[in-house]
Amino acid sequence: MGKTTLIQLLLGRVEPDQGTVEHGTSLDVQYFDQHREQLDEAETVVEAVAGGQEHIELDGKPRHVMSYLADFLFTPERARQPVRSLSGGERNRLLLARLFTRRANVLVLDEPTNDLDAETLELLESRLVEFAGTVLVVSHDRAFLDNLCTSTLVFEDGGHIREFVGGYSDWKRVAERQSVDAEGRGGGNERPKARTKSSPGTASKKRKLAYKEQRELAMLPARIEELETALGEAHELLADPEAYRTDAAAAAGVARRAKELEQEIEAAFERWSELADPEA
Repeated sequence: MGKTTLIQLLLGRVEPDQGTVEHGTSLDVQYFDQHREQLDEAETVVEAVAGGQEHIELDGKPRHVMSYLADFLFTPERARQPVRSLSGGERNRLLLARLFTRRANVLVLDEPTNDLDAETLELLESRLVEFAGTVLVVSHDRAFLDNLCTSTLVFEDGGHIREFVGGYSDWKRVAERQSVDAEGRGGGNERPKARTKSSPGTASKKRKLAYKEQRELAMLPARIEELETALGEAHELLADPEAYRTDAAAAAGVARRAKELEQEIEAAFERWSELADPEA
């Protein structure tokens, strides 16, 4: 089964051969197809987004369509041009502009970064970060996933799917560390196999977390976010070419702190993994 088929199953557009798919209530889903829906070549950009109206409704509030399109890098002159005159990057921005005018509490995005220029990709990331609902995204763009995702579904050996807090690089870093630790405990070069559920009466019960551990697990996502914010601020300071010129000692201190933050983030993810699956 491919990723697009999985999305179609989740959306209820195809029926599973086995099992069932359960949907929540009050779902308002918008689907962004990797092949992109077609635009009317004869319409102007304004018409494609607002259907001839001067205002659109966003979060229950009216907003002038020209002001909204400016967020997507369309000048007033360009917004009045027909769709057929747009470049590939402009068409992508138009599709995104139209997507975010539609009422939704769930966005399902299949390869949304395909054919996007750098400006449009940055715009998409910022819009998705601001989106108040749930975003389910499939992408091969690892940097995009790292910038956006707070949770990753990992397909492990044996057909098991595991939810991991963080983006792709966070999962990869912890998985590699766990593999090294397993080899260090005498496992040789063989890759650790995924655990399967034990049959009743053949294995001990899964260890229950103590209250203190439950509290620690609940607080880890906020702690990780705090550390990553601090690391981002440190990287931003170090990216300024004037940092070392004005105060080399201070800049060196920031660089040392950045390394410490990276280690703390890795340790926090490892601890989260231990607490989330204490039998691992």
